[in-house]
Amino acid sequence: MNQGKYIFAQIIEFVTQYELDKCVKRYCGNNRVRNLSCRDQFLALAFGQLTNLHSLRNIVLCLNAHSNLLYHLGFKIDNFMLSTLARANENRDWQIYRDLAQILIGRARKLYVNDNDFSIELDGAVYALDSTVIELCLATFKWAYFELGKSAVKIHTQLDLRGNIPSFFLITEAKTHDVNFLDVLEFEAGAFYIMDRGYFDFERLFKIDRQKAFFVIRAKGSLSCKRMYSNKVDKSTGLRCDQIIKLKHFYSKKYYPKKLRRIKYYDVETSKYYTYLTNHFNLDAKKIADLYKHRWQIELFFKWIKQHLRIEVFWGYSANAVKTQICIALCAFLLVAIMKKKLGIKRNLYEILQILSVSQFEKTLVNTLLSETELQNCDEFSKKQLRLFDF
Repeated sequence: MNQGKYIFAQIIEFVTQYELDKCVKRYCGNNRVRNLSCRDQFLALAFGQLTNLHSLRNIVLCLNAHSNLLYHLGFKIDNFMLSTLARANENRDWQIYRDLAQILIGRARKLYVNDNDFSIELDGAVYALDSTVIELCLATFKWAYFELGKSAVKIHTQLDLRGNIPSFFLITEAKTHDVNFLDVLEFEAGAFYIMDRGYFDFERLFKIDRQKAFFVIRAKGSLSCKRMYSNKVDKSTGLRCDQIIKLKHFYSKKYYPKKLRRIKYYDVETSKYYTYLTNHFNLDAKKIADLYKHRWQIELFFKWIKQHLRIEVFWGYSANAVKTQICIALCAFLLVAIMKKKLGIKRNLYEILQILSVSQFEKTLVNTLLSETELQNCDEFSKKQLRLFDF
């Protein structure tokens, strides 16, 4: 089916015209547009992500250098203007691409639902909540002032731990507190939400409980509570106590009037004690502790996207341009993740992105390219490399 098509065109086929048009129409993205449609804007920025280009100028330069190929790559335009692309990033609603990312997230989650080492047997979904800050230049991005002479934006993420695919994300100013993310989430009945102390708010935790969902969160040291009774624990597993408690502080008790479960756990690897609160009373206490350990996957996810997606240098100065670039970067990541699963590619995402970055203008089947390309052994290469002080 893809015989004779360029690599970039094969990747973009995983976004259907119908899906993108639906998002564009929702926000009237193509109203009064004469030259550069939202689709062409999306394809240009996705091309920049997949080829590791550092600026809009580089994107325009590379695409115009192959203007005779643009139609075959999927573009409807035959020549790019830097100013036109920059204005599109500044003015077109970034939510178009956020909604497209959510569509791709839904497809990716189905493909990766059983594709990781999450071994805890639970009936419901399991999500980790956290955020990461992306620093900006204060002189250029004054609208995103954070603190101490810095500018930044924050990406709040709900990560599905069965597959490590983000199921929902929100981009805000860095000053926005993590706990506000709970106000925009729709909680699934029977699902588990794993959080650190940044989300510690009893009124919002009670909202999770009312919607028949479960939470596991680290308790603060200042927690004031009354122990009702204790369950037996096996201290050889690291557990120290498993208690049913009620809150004592006036406002805490007002906002969360029901009982809670308090579990204390000693982690041998870190030599630290951890105290967790949860509203699930039947699950084994050790499984609760293990659930919180899996929260580390969201930290690894943030580290990965910062290293491999083009979001450390921004291609526009307005809030709309920054959010547009972040959303399209996530779309590019999800497209590659979907392609990997659909085509049965055995390589990891890092290797795939490295190969694709220099192969967009090749006419080879993607799965053939990725299965036949051999990566260089870095250890062997480093042994042959001359050292500065080798004489």
